[in-house]
Amino acid sequence: MLLRRDHKKIILWLSLCAALVACMVMLGGYTRLSGSGLSITTWKPIHGTLPPLNYAQWQEEFEAYRLSPQFEQVNYDMTLDDFKAIFWPEYLHRLLGRLVGVVFFIPFAAFLWRGSITRAFGWRLITVFALGGLQGLVGWLMVKSGLVDEPRVSHLRLAAHLAMAFAIFALILWAVLDVKRDGRVQMAILPPKVLTAYKCWFSVLCVQIVFGAFMAGLHAGLIYNTWPDMNGQAIPDDMWYMSPWYINFLSNVATVQFIHRNLAVALAFGFVLWWYCSRKYVNNLAMRRLCLSVAAIIATQFTLGVLTLLHMVPLPLAWLHQLTGLILFAAGILLLHELTAAKFRERRVA
Repeated sequence: MLLRRDHKKIILWLSLCAALVACMVMLGGYTRLSGSGLSITTWKPIHGTLPPLNYAQWQEEFEAYRLSPQFEQVNYDMTLDDFKAIFWPEYLHRLLGRLVGVVFFIPFAAFLWRGSITRAFGWRLITVFALGGLQGLVGWLMVKSGLVDEPRVSHLRLAAHLAMAFAIFALILWAVLDVKRDGRVQMAILPPKVLTAYKCWFSVLCVQIVFGAFMAGLHAGLIYNTWPDMNGQAIPDDMWYMSPWYINFLSNVATVQFIHRNLAVALAFGFVLWWYCSRKYVNNLAMRRLCLSVAAIIATQFTLGVLTLLHMVPLPLAWLHQLTGLILFAAGILLLHELTAAKFRERRVA
């Protein structure tokens, strides 16, 4: 048992938190794609809640930005009005992060005081809150990496920031699903290998999300803008020029794009193969609908990825590609929860 009372209220609260985290991810994607992420050059967790309220404060923010590599190397002709246009997305991103913390913590404290949440479930939620605080620090370290020499954040820190956001979203969504199912029995009966195979597929999806962050941080979508070949080659010549060899998997734009492309193909065919092989077990209405939804989202995501690449990463397509990736991740979690909650049995040999 996870809760003692207030089931509907807690489901609504956690669902709201998950939705806000999803909005954070998408707003963060917009700030990155629009070049707004380096507009605020200081980290003020408390004082930074309020935006500049008068001309002097705007000038102070602008002067701080004028000392940054992005202004000196890219936006050297920017005016104060131009600066405001990139300031607001980053400010709203940070403000929304603070709002998520407040919306999570205050109801959590109230439900604890009422005795609505069991000890074990309470510790799960405390872990989520702690990760949210750590996420703010990781986000600042990411921004700080772009304020030193080059106006570009570390793609490794960007990947860590995005991966942590997806992890927080997954933990909250999983908690919502657990509360909804608390005390109810799943009627589906599955052999263990069905769940194991799906977990492997879902793990590859998580790796693909990380490589998507590498693609964004390295601006790897601006090269090899053909498909299915890579500028006429199946395997580009410059995939292994970095030393030691494993660095190519992390920092070589050709290698990163090659992996991201081929993982997309593997995910599409892998899910169809898993669904086909598991069709006699994944046969209740909820699971069939989830499988169909995941397949449709994969097709949409794959198409958006190809179009984003062919058109050299225009902001609307790139943002939609990230949105569909988050939706695919959420649908994957829903299906994983359904499979995990099912009863298992070994297949008997007649």
